[in-house]
Amino acid sequence: MRLLIIEDSADLVRMLRRVFEGAGLALDHAGTAEDGLLMLDVGHYAAVILDIGLPDRDGREVARAMRMRDDPTPVLLLTAHGSVADRVSGFNAGGDDYLVKPFAPEELVARVQALLRRSGMVAHREIVCGNIVFDPASRDVRIAGVVTVLSARELSVLEALIHRHDRVVAKSQLEAQLFGMGDELGSNALEVYVHRLRRRLAEAAASAQIVTVRGVGYMLVASA
Repeated sequence: MRLLIIEDSADLVRMLRRVFEGAGLALDHAGTAEDGLLMLDVGHYAAVILDIGLPDRDGREVARAMRMRDDPTPVLLLTAHGSVADRVSGFNAGGDDYLVKPFAPEELVARVQALLRRSGMVAHREIVCGNIVFDPASRDVRIAGVVTVLSARELSVLEALIHRHDRVVAKSQLEAQLFGMGDELGSNALEVYVHRLRRRLAEAAASAQIVTVRGVGYMLVASA
């Protein structure tokens, strides 16, 4: 199960990634509000951990934008300010829980797990395109009924495309998904991973293909 943390402190994210992985939860990262919204456009997350004090925008604006587009993903807000007024404004923006910095990492994990239990986010429908079946909860991929193992970045690209299959996904959105995973990537990284994923799908006899829409992005479509 994957979570998204939108937080500009790289040190905090590195520490939390280890803690959440120990609890069996994978953590993707965006350092700005803009990157976070892009990643939410192309990926599916069980919950979002959202810092209010982001460098480009107040985190509450991100929560508000999610709710305006009917995104029900649970949101836990992080802030250095814990007044009643701050908490109320966070809840009014669409937050589901609130944690004041500094905090114990174990408490954050426990609060996120409680949000997941309350929201029932562990149960997701499988997404199908051609003979490719993707399970958002486990992130397992089956092609023609056979489990197919992809690298983390190949899986990230496939996840973004299959969630919006038959629709174009902009290159900028896919790049935000890849760069949000933490490591520095080259300027042609997206093209490299799309090429690798195409090859993996062909090797597994997938009846869906990745189509390039020049100057815009990519789309996953079932073969005729």
